[in-house]
Amino acid sequence: MEDKAQIQEAIKSQGEVVRKLKSEKASKEQIDEEVAKLLALKAQLGDDGKTQFVLKTPKGTRDYNPKQMAIREKVFNTIIRCFKRHGAETIDTPVFELKETLTGKYGEDSKLIYDLKDQGGELLSLRYDLTVPFARYLAMNKITNIKRYHIAKVYRRDNPAMTRGRYREFYQCDFDIAGQYDAMIPDAECLKIVHEILNELDLGDFRIKVNDRRILDGMFAVCGVPDDKFRTICSTVDKLDKVVFDLSLARGLDYYTGVIYEAVLTQASAVSAANEAQNCANAEESVSVGSVAGGGRYDGLVGMFDPKGRRVPCVGVSIGIERIFSIMEQKAEASPEKVRTTEVQIMVASAQKNLLEERLQLISELWNAGIKAEVMYKKNPKLLSQLQYCEEAGIPLVAILGEQELKDGVVKLRVVATREEVDISRADLISEIKRRTEA
Repeated sequence: MEDKAQIQEAIKSQGEVVRKLKSEKASKEQIDEEVAKLLALKAQLGDDGKTQFVLKTPKGTRDYNPKQMAIREKVFNTIIRCFKRHGAETIDTPVFELKETLTGKYGEDSKLIYDLKDQGGELLSLRYDLTVPFARYLAMNKITNIKRYHIAKVYRRDNPAMTRGRYREFYQCDFDIAGQYDAMIPDAECLKIVHEILNELDLGDFRIKVNDRRILDGMFAVCGVPDDKFRTICSTVDKLDKVVFDLSLARGLDYYTGVIYEAVLTQASAVSAANEAQNCANAEESVSVGSVAGGGRYDGLVGMFDPKGRRVPCVGVSIGIERIFSIMEQKAEASPEKVRTTEVQIMVASAQKNLLEERLQLISELWNAGIKAEVMYKKNPKLLSQLQYCEEAGIPLVAILGEQELKDGVVKLRVVATREEVDISRADLISEIKRRTEA
C-alpha cells in the first residue's frame, strides 16, 4: 500500500513537470520524454489505477439539462427563422476533415485545431469552424452560387472560460452568400441579419463594428510590418477592445480579404443583463461575454481548394451562439417566469378508478390529431396527483374523464392556471384545445 502511495505521488509530481514544460512551450522531444516517464509510472499501478477514474465531462465541455435545452432551442429557432426569411438553404459536412484541408487557414489559431489519431492511413482533424468546410464543399462540388446556413458543433483546443461562453466543443450558426454579385449588396444583407437576430433575441443594446481587411494590410505595410508577420499582427490587434467603423477590428483568421465586422453588447446593456441575472453579484464576470457575432468577406478561400484556382467570392456571418446562451440562461435564472421544458398542450386524466382504457383511447385520438398530450403511467392515478403534475410541468389544460362524462359523451376541460372547468363534447374537443393553446 505504501508503494502504491509513493507511485501516486510520483505521478502527481511528474504530471506537474509535463504541464510546466507545455506552458513554457518546450521542445516536442523534451515533452515527449517526460510524458513517457509519466506513462511508465501510471503503468506501475496496474489495474488498481483504474479505480482513480473520476466521472465528469471533459475539460471545456458540458451537459445541458432540459431547462437549458429549452432555452437553446428557442434561440436556435429564432436564428433559423431569420436565416430562412432571407432565403437560405442548409447543408451539413463531416465533423472531421482531412488535416490538409484545415492547415494554413487560421493563422496563429491553427495550434488550436484538434488532430485525430491516424485511422487507416488518413490524417484527420476535427473541424475548427464551419467556413473552411463550406469552402471545401463549394470547390469539391463545383458550386459557384449558394446562400446557405449551417448550424453544427466545432472544436478548439482553447483555454475554456465556461462563465464567458467559451468552450472546446460548441455550436456555430453560420450564414454565407457565395457568388459573383455587385459590390457590398450581400455584405449589407449579412449585417442586416445580425441586426435582426440580436434585436429579436432582446439581449440589450449592441454595436456592430465594421472594418476592411485591405485597409489594415495597407496600414501594416506603411508601418513596415513584414509580410510574414501580417497575420500574427492581425490576431493581436483583434484581441484589443474595439470602441461603427473601427480600425482596431482585425478578425485574426487568415482567410478574410475585405469587409469584416463584429457585433458586441454595449457595456451598459451587458451590466444590466448581469445585474438582472445575479443581482449585481459576480457582475464583472458576467459582463465579459465578448463579441456575440462576427464575420466578413473571404473571396480567396474556395480558390485554395479548386485544382484550377477558380475563385468564388463569399461573405458570411457567424452568430456567437454559446455566448448568447450564457446571457439567456442568466436572464432565465433571474426571471420569475418558469421555463417550460416540454410543449405538452393537455393532460388526459381520470376522476375515478378503472378508466385506463378510456384514457388511452382519448389520448390516442389527440395524438392522431397532432395534439401534444400526456397521460400518467398508472392504472388508477389520484386526480390530485394528476393535477399537481400539470402545475409543476406547466401543462395548460387537463381533459378529465369520469363515468358521468363518458355517459354524456363529453370531456371536462380544466384550465390549470385559473382552475376553470367546462364540459366539451368529444366532437369539439380537438378544435377547443387548438383554440386555447395555439394562439
